[in-house]
Amino acid sequence: MLNRKELRKEWEQEESMAQIHGWDFSHIHGRYEEENDLPWDYKTIVKQYVTPDMRLLDYDTGGGEFLLSLGHPHDKTAATEGYTPNIELCKERLKPLGIDFKPCNDPGKIPYDDGTFDIVINRHGDFCAKELHRLLKAGGLFITEQVGGENDIDLIRMVLPDTPIPHPELNLKTQQQVFKDAGFQIVQAEEAFRPIIFYDIGAFVWFARIIEWEFPAFSVERCFNHLLNMQKQVEAQGKLEGTIHRYLIVAKK
Repeated sequence: MLNRKELRKEWEQEESMAQIHGWDFSHIHGRYEEENDLPWDYKTIVKQYVTPDMRLLDYDTGGGEFLLSLGHPHDKTAATEGYTPNIELCKERLKPLGIDFKPCNDPGKIPYDDGTFDIVINRHGDFCAKELHRLLKAGGLFITEQVGGENDIDLIRMVLPDTPIPHPELNLKTQQQVFKDAGFQIVQAEEAFRPIIFYDIGAFVWFARIIEWEFPAFSVERCFNHLLNMQKQVEAQGKLEGTIHRYLIVAKK
């Protein structure tokens, strides 16, 4: 193991670099892995249902990376985003293409008319089932992959012991009922718990500062002794492993 002073310097450097443009994790590519073995492929599922003539909305689009990867006709595409740095990115990236982009940080008040869309997609963003029901045409679909309430909880507790699960209602069973209560029919529903792996603790530090809503009180200074214990695990086992929680819902109006 490097000495404590060297490790602190290395981790504090990662902490200071923890900024993100869009939803770009390239800084730690090759240093961590997640979502490599989900039992579904979200993009494949979306493309299974979308046809070129459909009006499509991507709510909480991030930087628009996933939306653009679908190749949907731009004049049939709309997107929203609520995170200020990503709003500016979307204005630069999406609006010149003819995509109908609107800033929005309230999933209960999305600025489009009733029955506007055939498909609404949302990956790892917020949502309001009743508002989605309003936006969709009859027979329209909402397709979402969500981060479950138990996501990363084992990692969180390694650095912030006794942290409760912040959103225990974010699980497949509960959310299916939410959509049924809003007037939807469930077309597809799946849930998975899979590994997330870090190959160095610097990558974990960067990750924890980026995902600040999961690690709200994390800092190298506060959690240094816990990080040292995690470093020992990496040196002994070659990795630090936690657990992600994901669920998928396709709901029809």
